[in-house]
Amino acid sequence: MQNFLLPNKTQAHPKLSAQELKKLEQRYLGVKWERHLLPTQTLFLQHCETFLKRAIDVLGALAALLMLSPLLIFTALAIWLEDRGPVLFSQERVGQFGRVFQFYKFRSMVRNAEALKDSLTHLNESSDGVIFKARRDPRITRVGRIIRRLSIDELPQLWNVLRGDMSLVGPRPPVPREVQDYRPEDRKRLDIRPGLTCIWQVSGRSEIPFHRQVQMDQDYILRQNLKLDFILLLKTVRAVFSGRGAY
Repeated sequence: MQNFLLPNKTQAHPKLSAQELKKLEQRYLGVKWERHLLPTQTLFLQHCETFLKRAIDVLGALAALLMLSPLLIFTALAIWLEDRGPVLFSQERVGQFGRVFQFYKFRSMVRNAEALKDSLTHLNESSDGVIFKARRDPRITRVGRIIRRLSIDELPQLWNVLRGDMSLVGPRPPVPREVQDYRPEDRKRLDIRPGLTCIWQVSGRSEIPFHRQVQMDQDYILRQNLKLDFILLLKTVRAVFSGRGAY
């Protein structure tokens, strides 16, 4: 079963050494971390909302896993039948305050995707140099194109939500190599726990340029509340069915 699900850790970006990861975490933890300062009178309400948000995350993730279990099983089987490769894709991502965690998705690319990446830099449609995105990435499998368009590939992250690595709503977690290229203002998106969905994912997803994604994440961090999270979750459902910006 382990070989069927995840025989090895597939990396879409160069893997950092243990020493590099330690430096990355130290860079964002402790006194060097710039946190938003809130008025004293809001701290109690903030703690209450934080507790409620976590409770909603756990209950929501559990409910979603139970309701979507037939879809999860069918997707896993389809991926395996296409090329007999691993079903899950495992990758290191950077979470709140620079904490590195293991991030999961359904595999949507060929097994040697990393080996092919260097030869595909000419397809990169991102102008900022921080992230790699290509609308016609030849590494994506037939099943992969379907599950990406419907965002089914993201569903294993419900496990990350249960573990406390992620929240249902929050900025999307970057890979360590991307964070190394962040400007100081970009790092503010690591102020809070990353999410399964976020404000720019319901506004165009991959069509949104990186600098605008950062601005929208920062806006969410300053405005975040349970009502906004609920609205974004509803808009996520609509965005999934529209397929806009999904590739």
